[in-house]
Amino acid sequence: MSQAICLPACAGLWYNRLMRIIQTSTADSSELSKYLDKPLLQDNREVEDAVRRILEDVREHGDSAVLSYVRRFDWPNADSLVVPEADIDSAYSQVTDSLLDAIKSAAENIRRFHERQIRTSWFDESQDGKLLGQIILPLERVGVLAPGFQAPLPSSVLMGAVPAKVAGVKEVVLCTPPRCDGSIHPAMAVAAREAGVDTIYRIGGAHGVAALAYGTESVRSVDKIVGPGSLYVTMAKRFVFGAVGIDMLAGPSEILILADESANPRFIAADLLSQAEHDEHARSILITTSSDLADAVRTEVERQIEDLTRSETARRSLSDNGAIIVVGSLREGIDLVNRAAPEHLELAVSDPRSLLDSIRNAGAIFLGEQTPEPIGDYIAGPNHTLPTSGTARFASPLNVDDFMKKSSVLMYSHDALVADAPAALELAQAEGLNAHANAIRVRLEGDREQASD
Repeated sequence: MSQAICLPACAGLWYNRLMRIIQTSTADSSELSKYLDKPLLQDNREVEDAVRRILEDVREHGDSAVLSYVRRFDWPNADSLVVPEADIDSAYSQVTDSLLDAIKSAAENIRRFHERQIRTSWFDESQDGKLLGQIILPLERVGVLAPGFQAPLPSSVLMGAVPAKVAGVKEVVLCTPPRCDGSIHPAMAVAAREAGVDTIYRIGGAHGVAALAYGTESVRSVDKIVGPGSLYVTMAKRFVFGAVGIDMLAGPSEILILADESANPRFIAADLLSQAEHDEHARSILITTSSDLADAVRTEVERQIEDLTRSETARRSLSDNGAIIVVGSLREGIDLVNRAAPEHLELAVSDPRSLLDSIRNAGAIFLGEQTPEPIGDYIAGPNHTLPTSGTARFASPLNVDDFMKKSSVLMYSHDALVADAPAALELAQAEGLNAHANAIRVRLEGDREQASD
């Protein structure tokens, strides 16, 4: 790989490795599986052991442990964890008017979209003598993670905090790593305030997860942790689940594009690269019915990648995890889409809405060539925190329900209990749970005693 990067004469060889073209008519199952079936978390004992040590250290030593990790990884002179309100106030003067307007617009679109998801408590008294229902309540306190190691991600702040506030969460806090002088990027501070965040902690990594999960002198523990992060953060979320709730275990970013001969190769290449620049583990796949489009996209990718500031990252990503798969029909392509269950799916076909009913597994679905994936990342309104690594088979995007809890409500009259008791007793006896049966039976004994009198 390093030779291909260093020797311009080898650009063609590097290019062939960059976006491999696979014909399903001749490919074997293992070749397709390499690109379509990605495990969520690879076993990594070194990372696991390091994360466990960090979690235990924070759990035992609180602020002193957290501060020691902040000093080691981010801010050498760290002496406090909470971002002062004055710093957030001053952040507004450090962002451009256009960026502030963009943050406000995104927050409003995200808020409007998620307000459609709100559900309310309900009660059913249609059956004589019974009241059945469900109470739906917001969580009390939620922690949002927003990465900031490689670049500030104000969009992640908005996507985590706005739905929580829409759900009615009383207190939303943000954990994001500081810069080397202890400040956080002004765009992050502004996004947090516009999203309704109550407190910002300058903490990142696994130690931030630990602080939110277990609490410290400065950080109150939360009920749920949401938001993306590094492998260390993901592993930490996995280990603290049970002490707190989590949204999901997120893997590297993914895009899968299903295209026919009508697709614009320039657009397709740009969208593949938009994910490949995230990190070297990102997955960018094109599935197409057109061999001509496959060749054109591969050429266009190589042309566009030269202009990227993160071109080396994109090259590694596409070399290891990128592919163009040529299928015999759209039906075959749809089957591969549902098998891969991608985080982001673009339908770059002549009639994208006609395929929508056939898509069973995808985090977010982008219809048509005028709907690039980054428009969903930033401004459209649907949440960009999405299931990855095939988990869209059973998981959903971050949504208002993630910040709610539900309690069932039951109330029986005596007559209603008498009517349902025989069936309940049969089931209790079948399970060998005599005390369960007795808890019902003792309530019927009064009837028998009155009848004997």
